[in-house]
Amino acid sequence: MPVAMWDFKHCDPKRCSGVKLARTDMLKTLKLNQRFRGIVASPVGEKVVSPADRKVVEMYGAAVVDCSWARVDEVPFSKIRGPTDRLLPYLVATNPVNYGKPWKLNCAEALAAIFHITGYPEHGEALLAKFKWGHAFKKVNGGLLSRYAKCKDSAEVLAVQNEYLAQLEEDERLKKEEAEKEDSDDDLLFQNNNRENAFTAFDDSEEEEEDSEDESEEEDESEEDGSEEEEEEGDDVEVIIDKLGNTHIRHH
Repeated sequence: MPVAMWDFKHCDPKRCSGVKLARTDMLKTLKLNQRFRGIVASPVGEKVVSPADRKVVEMYGAAVVDCSWARVDEVPFSKIRGPTDRLLPYLVATNPVNYGKPWKLNCAEALAAIFHITGYPEHGEALLAKFKWGHAFKKVNGGLLSRYAKCKDSAEVLAVQNEYLAQLEEDERLKKEEAEKEDSDDDLLFQNNNRENAFTAFDDSEEEEEDSEDESEEEDESEEDGSEEEEEEGDDVEVIIDKLGNTHIRHH
């Protein structure tokens, strides 16, 4: 099955997956004006690759445009554009340069994606097997690749992609709300602890009770003393306690 690449020399040859595949005779390098009749992974494609492209891949293979994502505007796509140019649906890169970044696939990953989606996963796995990190692509994207491969055409692939992206967005929203709720709960607990600590630190209820008991004892003692004085003094002494608790003795 033909596998090809247009190489615009944007990448470091030592790190370029397309160059390595060409060096190991896994793909053919095309000249700028050379046409390719198979499916081409290209950012200027008008449709997303789908199982509907299986026949084209079977007959003519797949190709990629090897260029830097940072310099994609420099590529003369008009000279290589064709009716079989295809966009790739949402997938996450696992190569060392763009690991974890959605859409940023390198040449080997893009070709593998085309073969997986069009029903030739073994061809994609054979390409990725040339790289130490190659096994990670299927591990990370296997679920999506399987769902894309079950679609009928580009419209269904896009529907699966958009449903997945919506679910990602919803999960992120719920995760954010949960994090905010936890932060809010933590703030309330912190505030309540402060209030509790504040009341505990300055709790003088025991002191007030002790003071009250002391005052009550003093009053009892005063009253007893007054009674004794009253008994000793006889009818000529009158003991008066005012509203402030002060004791006044009046002699007759």
